[in-house]
Amino acid sequence: MITGMDRLAAAARGEILDRIPVFCNLVDQGARELGMPLETYFSRGEYVAEAQLRMLGKYGHDNVWSLFYVGREAELLGCRKIKYANDGPPNVEDFVIKSYADIERLEVPDDISTHPAFAETAHCLEILKREVGGKAPICAYLTASMSLPAILMSMEKWIELLMLGPTEMRDLLLEKCSAFFQKEIEAYRKAGADVLVYADPYGSTDIVPMSMFRELSLPWMKRDLATGGLDGVVYYVGGARVNGVLDQVIEEVGFGTYYPGPMDDIGDSMRIVADRALCGAVINDIRLIDWTPDEVRAEVKRLVQRGLKISKKLFFGTILMPFGIPEANIKAMIDAACEFGRPDRLEA
Repeated sequence: MITGMDRLAAAARGEILDRIPVFCNLVDQGARELGMPLETYFSRGEYVAEAQLRMLGKYGHDNVWSLFYVGREAELLGCRKIKYANDGPPNVEDFVIKSYADIERLEVPDDISTHPAFAETAHCLEILKREVGGKAPICAYLTASMSLPAILMSMEKWIELLMLGPTEMRDLLLEKCSAFFQKEIEAYRKAGADVLVYADPYGSTDIVPMSMFRELSLPWMKRDLATGGLDGVVYYVGGARVNGVLDQVIEEVGFGTYYPGPMDDIGDSMRIVADRALCGAVINDIRLIDWTPDEVRAEVKRLVQRGLKISKKLFFGTILMPFGIPEANIKAMIDAACEFGRPDRLEA
C-alpha cells in the first residue's frame, strides 16, 4: 500500500507514484470533528491527535498536524492569556513584551521538550508517531526569528522596532528569538515531527522591502537553521508571495521544499525552482468558504495541471483553512487534488 510518506519521497525525487502528495492544513476543524468547543479541544494533546487521525481517514489527504495554534509559541516564552473564539484560531491576548526592559528580561527555556507548555504538544506527537509514524508525514509549525516578535509584542510594535530601532533592542530580541527557534526545532524533531514548516512572513517582500530582506531576513534564516540543518524543513511565508525571493533563498539557504502563497503564479514558481527542490501548488483557501464544489474542483485542476506541466516535483497545499469552510468543499478540494495529480491525468 502506497503511503503519504511514499508519495512525498517520490515527489522529492521528481516522480509520481499513484498521485502527487496532498497536504491539507486542517487545524481548527478538529474541534468540530470531535464535537467540542475550541478551548476544550486545544486543552489536550490526545484530542488534537484523535481529530487529526479521524480527518486523515475521512478526507484521504496525506499529512497530519501537531499544530494547536500559533500562540502556543508565545506560551513557551511566558504568555499566560490566550483569547479563544467560537469559529477560528485562538490568539495571544496578553503580550509577553510590553517595554524594551521586557526584551532584556526575556528568557529562552533551556529545554523546550521538558517545558510544561510543550507537554500536550509532545503527547499529541507521541500518539501521531505511534499511529501513523513512517506512513503519514507529521507536520509541525515553527515561527522564524524575524516573525516571532509579532506574537510577543504585537505586529504594530514589532514593525516599529524593526523599521525605526533602536537597533540594539531589535538585535537583542532577534538573538533571543533565534535561540528559541533552534531549541524549538530540536524539540519537535526529538518528539517525532517529520515536516518542519519554517513560517516566516518577513521572508517575503510583501512584508519587508528587498533591502531589508537581504540585510536581515536572509542572515537570520541562516542563523536559525545553522545548528539543526535543513532536513525536513519547508520555507513558508504565511500566504504572502514568495516568487520574488525564491531564487535568492534557494541559492543562499537551500531549503528542500518551498510553499508559495496563493497569489504566486504556480507556473512561475515551478520555473524558478527548476527541479532544485519540491514546490507546492497552493490554493487560496479563503475562497473555499463561498465557492461551490464545482468551482473548487476547477481551481484545483488548474493549479495542479499548470504545475505538473513544468515539473513533477510538486505537491498540493493549503494555507489557512478557515473554520467556516463547508465540509463538502474540503472533500471536493482533496478529491480533485488526488484525481488531477495522477499520472494518467497529466494531459487531461
